[in-house]
Amino acid sequence: MINYEALFKVSYGLYVVCSGSKEYGNGYISNTVFQVTSDPPRFATCCNKDNHTAALIRSSGVFSVSVLQQEAGAGTIGTFGYKSGKDTDKLSGMNIRYGETGVPIVLNDAIASLEFRVEETIDVGTHLMFIGKLIHSEVLDEGAEPLTYLHYRTVKKGAAPKNAPTYIDKSKLEKAAEGKEYAKYECPACGYIYDEEKEGTKFDDLPEDWVCPICGEEKSEFIKL
Repeated sequence: MINYEALFKVSYGLYVVCSGSKEYGNGYISNTVFQVTSDPPRFATCCNKDNHTAALIRSSGVFSVSVLQQEAGAGTIGTFGYKSGKDTDKLSGMNIRYGETGVPIVLNDAIASLEFRVEETIDVGTHLMFIGKLIHSEVLDEGAEPLTYLHYRTVKKGAAPKNAPTYIDKSKLEKAAEGKEYAKYECPACGYIYDEEKEGTKFDDLPEDWVCPICGEEKSEFIKL
């Protein structure tokens, strides 16, 4: 038996992983960036095969990682987490610097940046695991705390996008007890749940210009559960 709630106890950070060049680049939100060797320093990241960035990493052989701060805004998370690079130029309007390899590095809400050259690609089913050798890294903000997946879920009330390695189908989780006077509303774009009982304010009482705190979706688009 698998209790899927146990998977939420595993610690992760949240990052923007980018690839491409000055001519064209793309990126996505990842919570699977981790160090695998120390000398030389190598890191791994996983990317869904359907993600546009996966093809860019394979063709360019480079990727960057921007470590997000705890107070990262809905604009950064919404753009890189819930929009497709096949339809949207995610880097447009963003604060971008290009690394030693020419890879784009997102500076928005970032407290550190790392640049890698791919040494190995491993097929792990739905995802590709890219192992890269560290080329360059720097601290961008000494004072800010890094954003963790736990903080994203419990404080920002965010959910993993469908292509994320940690995505769990809601049907596999225990359903909440029925018959409560409070209601819950779901953002159709990112899966954020507005729980009236936890928030202390009825959804209908929120101002009409209220938007999803995770991805910026309008209130009118929310679906009552």
